[in-house]
Amino acid sequence: MTAPASAAPAAPAVKGATTTTAGRLLALGRTEATLLLRNRTALFMAVAMPLVLMVSLKGILDQQAADHPGLDLHANLVNGVAGMILLFVVYYNLTTAYVARRSDLVLKRLRTGEARDLEILGGTALPSVALGLLECALIGIAGAARLGLPTPANPLLMAAGLLLGIGLLIALAAVTSTVTKSVETAGITTLPLLLVSQLGSGLLIPLETMPDGLAAFCRALPTTPAFQLLRLGWFGTDGSEPPTGFPGTWPEALPHLALGAAWLAAAVWAARRWFHWEPRR
Repeated sequence: MTAPASAAPAAPAVKGATTTTAGRLLALGRTEATLLLRNRTALFMAVAMPLVLMVSLKGILDQQAADHPGLDLHANLVNGVAGMILLFVVYYNLTTAYVARRSDLVLKRLRTGEARDLEILGGTALPSVALGLLECALIGIAGAARLGLPTPANPLLMAAGLLLGIGLLIALAAVTSTVTKSVETAGITTLPLLLVSQLGSGLLIPLETMPDGLAAFCRALPTTPAFQLLRLGWFGTDGSEPPTGFPGTWPEALPHLALGAAWLAAAVWAARRWFHWEPRR
């Protein structure tokens, strides 16, 4: 993976006095969105890379479907593409954003103003989150139109999966930024989680094609519960049981919800404990 050639330009000061949390978040989000649009490399990673991965994923899943005739190709394709989008648009892009703002002392300056720490991190994340949600929505609409997918079995679980996944990836981006010295090295420091999530969370290799012991281990990985909730909410199954309707999805979802919440709490704790607001000397 190629990292951006240079750090993003320093963020301009947030204009206008803001006295509410929502106002400060929107002001920071607008500033970050401007910087994202100016950074061609980050914009490519956020928009074009998921499309490239979607084509590659289709070929991989076609081969696996040939080896496993009972594999639900459409469910795995939609789930895999949505997971890829969240990983690259939210996690990777946000890691580079945190590192760039820290290197330019933007985060340090923002802490001297009205914004609280969580507002600064959340405002920086807003454009990446909004873009990720937009791309997931477009993929869902296109998939439903072109593949004849069923209506979601449980939209509430889909929403829960998105919230858990986005919250976890924001926190993990903050944690990863603590070991990332520069924007150029973000491609290296984010690689372990990207590979583990793609290979172990059912995105490139469906969990139902794995041996039972390996599948059980992969279901316990940090990003797996959120991605499984997305699939369960849409298709009524996470691949381990036959599809079911709205009531039947809840018992199957409870382990994913509990494990996802635990990983989210751990990641938030780690981010609050170790996040660096200025460059290390």
